[in-house]
Amino acid sequence: MKKIEVGILGATGMVGQRFVSLLENHPWFDLAWIAASDRSAGKKYAEACNWRLRTPMPERVAAMTVHECRPAAHSPQLLFASLDSKVAGEVEREFAQAGHVVVSNSSNYRMEADVPLLIPEVNPGHLALVRRQRKERGWKGMIVTNPNCTTVGLVMSLAPLEVTFGLEKVLMTSMQAVSGAGYPGVPTLDIMGNVIPHIANEEEKVERETHKLLGKLIDGRVQPATCVVSAHCNRVPVEDGHTETVSVSLKKKASLADLINAWRQFRSVPQERALPSAPAHPIVVREEKDRPQVRLDVETEHGMAAVVGRLRPCPVLQFKYVALSHNTIRGAAGAALLNAELMKVEGYLD
Repeated sequence: MKKIEVGILGATGMVGQRFVSLLENHPWFDLAWIAASDRSAGKKYAEACNWRLRTPMPERVAAMTVHECRPAAHSPQLLFASLDSKVAGEVEREFAQAGHVVVSNSSNYRMEADVPLLIPEVNPGHLALVRRQRKERGWKGMIVTNPNCTTVGLVMSLAPLEVTFGLEKVLMTSMQAVSGAGYPGVPTLDIMGNVIPHIANEEEKVERETHKLLGKLIDGRVQPATCVVSAHCNRVPVEDGHTETVSVSLKKKASLADLINAWRQFRSVPQERALPSAPAHPIVVREEKDRPQVRLDVETEHGMAAVVGRLRPCPVLQFKYVALSHNTIRGAAGAALLNAELMKVEGYLD
């Protein structure tokens, strides 16, 4: 199969670097074009980018010229976007109007009624919203989004419970890595030896996005899930990996073993279609009393799985557990890449 040429908008940032790393040697996609801010445009990627990943910068990409974030004759049809929300709305719209497929990690369009907000294992059918999007907006291209990095791990752990038992109430408290704030991120003197109990707009995003992701697509519109969701979001001195403590109440009676079985049996379109970035086990259950832990578990399934553990009865709701996911892989670049792979097999890139 001939590889599809792709580009990255916001290629020099932390998530942009993850895109570069994950696209290296990808079996379906070939990174052919990179773009970033005006101050980076015209420079070689190695000069414009302060590379922060442990893996080396790919030599081929290091020599590539960074372009402006504007549609051009040489910009590929498929683009992965990791732009700051202050500029993402206008830039992504301009590319979609020009005929590009924008797979976005930004928040600007996530809650638009005609824009898919996707976790491929959870709501692959929501991709059909792009038909309405293109018809009503008159765009030649399209925008598809992935959720907030905190929402991803939560919803992956909730989806099997919603399908099998139905959800009534969800209470989540996050302990979020500093990489979620980008680079340079949170000032050292603010985060070292500290927990910051506020991340701007994060709790609202988690609550709204969970309802959309778990909702049903009916007559071209998403009917949001009806469960009550309450989120507390905190920044902690961890490099990569968002840990969440979750309590739930269910509509149907269930045992601890029933929940574990639902998680372990959970499979969906990405696993059935063997998408290149799909984890073989989207949810991995750890039964040790002190797992999951960021240091031991964040790279599970190459960072693409949600890891759950410490399942036990909850005296306030019904059950409580801990969920862990890699915020810049499964919660950002890897999520967008998997969305594009789903779009490819479903014919949206033809």
